[in-house]
Amino acid sequence: MEIVHTARVDSPIGTMRLASTAMGLAYVELPHADGRGLDGWLRRCLPGASVEEGFAPNRSATRQILEYLEGTRTEFDLALDPRGTTFQRRVWTALAEIPYGETSSYADIARRVKRPSAARAVGAANGANPLSLVVPCHRVIASDGHLGGYGGGLPLKARLLAMEQAHQPSQECLL
Repeated sequence: MEIVHTARVDSPIGTMRLASTAMGLAYVELPHADGRGLDGWLRRCLPGASVEEGFAPNRSATRQILEYLEGTRTEFDLALDPRGTTFQRRVWTALAEIPYGETSSYADIARRVKRPSAARAVGAANGANPLSLVVPCHRVIASDGHLGGYGGGLPLKARLLAMEQAHQPSQECLL
């Protein structure tokens, strides 16, 4: 039987829940998420798993997520265990390649995964991303520049994008 370690994390954006397996971080539940949440994810992706509350297995993920939310981390260095279809995992891999402080459109991601007419399917895969913040689905916007949807709500998406823009490393050459 697979064991899932969960932890509640108080953060600058509210209380989140993290879930890790032996393979790595598997789920990040944002505060006020409008999706199905950790319990729904467990029922869909790990039915029958033993769930244990425990901070230790989620210590590194907690530290890195808090550093990101404080604006001191621009990349994550975590073992991940994303559960999804082959297409969803391809989309999530493309999301992870969007640089900090930048955005990409659903159509851009569709082209990147070699399914140029699948922008809506990309949107669905984006919405199913179990690793919010770590796999930056908030960096995906509509082709016309509108924010589109976000499981944590549009105000949080706008806040995350603004934070990344404010903490964007300077591209200027220092002499």
